[in-house]
Amino acid sequence: MSESAAVWRIRSAGDERFPYRLSIEQDGRTVLALRAREQWPGPGMQIFCMRDSSSDALHGAPTSDTVEVLESVPLVSLRRLGRKLSVVLDRPTRKRCDFLFLTRPYKNGEGEYEQIFWRTEQAVREHRSRSRPQLYPRASEMEVAIDVAERYPWTFGDANVERRKLACGDYALIHEERAVAMVERKTFENMLGEVAALQVLHGKLGELAAFPHAAFVVEAQYGDFLDPSRIGRWTPSFLSRVLAELAAMHPKLPIVYAGNRKLANQWTAAFFAAVHARFADDSPPLIAEAVARYRPRARGGVDESIRLAVLRELPRAFSLDDVRRQVPDVDDARLRRVLAALRAEGRLATDGRGRAARWIRVERAAT
Repeated sequence: MSESAAVWRIRSAGDERFPYRLSIEQDGRTVLALRAREQWPGPGMQIFCMRDSSSDALHGAPTSDTVEVLESVPLVSLRRLGRKLSVVLDRPTRKRCDFLFLTRPYKNGEGEYEQIFWRTEQAVREHRSRSRPQLYPRASEMEVAIDVAERYPWTFGDANVERRKLACGDYALIHEERAVAMVERKTFENMLGEVAALQVLHGKLGELAAFPHAAFVVEAQYGDFLDPSRIGRWTPSFLSRVLAELAAMHPKLPIVYAGNRKLANQWTAAFFAAVHARFADDSPPLIAEAVARYRPRARGGVDESIRLAVLRELPRAFSLDDVRRQVPDVDDARLRRVLAALRAEGRLATDGRGRAARWIRVERAAT
């Protein structure tokens, strides 16, 4: 059964200090539940939150429907970024925010307590207390495995390096005895040779893309493959199609045209270091629990659903009521905004005004 979209909900909590209950819910379970002092952080401010300690929240159950819902918005994404939980909502404004989870020692030195701060994208941009962008802290020494078939392999500084047969790829980052990141390396000449067996290359990239962190790194510039003096029997137009097809058929796999051997090595070492730091950085339990419960859903958002209904599912002439029935639970202001955008694109026209108005789809001319 496919996963439904997660939903962000704000409810009245009936508490003077923390009057709002914020929750993210999906498929009958609570992904995250907090108590907050405001419905949304104001410009340049952050809101102090606390865990919702109700029995429903602790067991991942949704709140009773009898509690007043003040706001309900579909979720686009929920991601862990170090000690932050990053949230993107499916609406045109006030859609990005994050929750920062900190632990502080008690003044008497015995134990720690938790602090949770809710911040908007604007508040993060306006925060000037740091002179450098925030990154994951550098972690301890890495473990890197290099495939035994690699001749003249890259180097990885002070990392622990071993040679062994890898299931796929040429270089692997090892964490707790398993490969957590994988890189396939190609020289310019290797890449030209792979073109002759393109389906085999697709198979390799498909296997590589199965890893949670993977990349295909080429020791050449993209433009090198369009240089007639260097590409032998291939034509620039053909190779441009090949490279485009690789990207289109493997959309989740980064293809990095690093330029040369040195930069390809440098990019891969930095990539492995970033993945290593992420795995080594223990996230607060509440973040780990929320990410474990959340199930991403491939979708284009509410606006995309409205566009598809109008352009593909409704008859050529339709009313606003027809759109409401096709895309329920969407407010009229959002429906009208998407319809107006389609009219500005030349995809829709209108006939009449007011309640009797009809929208007419403008069919594209055949090419």
